[in-house]
Amino acid sequence: MEAVKIIKLKESILENNDADADALRAELRKRKIFTLNVMSSPGSGKTTLILATIKRLKERYRIGVMEADIDSAVDAQAVLDAGTRAVQLHTGGMCHLDAQMTRQGLSAVDASSLDLVILENVGNLVCPAEFDTGCSRNAVLLSVPEGDDKPRKYPLMFEKADVVLITKTDAAPAFDFDMERAEEWIRRRNERCRIIPVSAKTGTGMDEWCAYLSGEVDRWQSG
Repeated sequence: MEAVKIIKLKESILENNDADADALRAELRKRKIFTLNVMSSPGSGKTTLILATIKRLKERYRIGVMEADIDSAVDAQAVLDAGTRAVQLHTGGMCHLDAQMTRQGLSAVDASSLDLVILENVGNLVCPAEFDTGCSRNAVLLSVPEGDDKPRKYPLMFEKADVVLITKTDAAPAFDFDMERAEEWIRRRNERCRIIPVSAKTGTGMDEWCAYLSGEVDRWQSG
């Protein structure tokens, strides 16, 4: 009897995407375009942080934003209203972006005339971490209202991070969030990532964050 042929589709899809992501990253480095993949759960403050970041860096860099959502154009409109180039990416029901989707978004936002492109990935702590977008760096947001245990529950997301931003620190008095415990669990998943507590509302930590991001952009462009 002929043996059943088994094809591991997810493994194949991920391998193909990883190769495409590496190729895209190489292209972007050659063109001196820095891309930042911002990941988190819904409601962690991604769009608010992006707008606050643009406000501080728009005189230094030409910035564009790719907003990924299953539906609507709310976030892209907010960026446009702030005077920054933006494009809305609808994922057709998928809860993540991959390298090919990122490539399409970069074309739509005309990244060739930009220094820094920020990708706001779909709000989800699982799927986005599984797919390499081809971006230069990965930023993960963990908001105070979510609780300090998320790095324990969603390890891959934090393992993939180059920088973790602990957001909404101004709300800390209203929530049982232990900063030291959160940092400990992040470090157990990822020893190399930078951890920066911030509040886009009050400005706490934003200077440190923007200095970090500027340093990464400058190194990428000089590399």
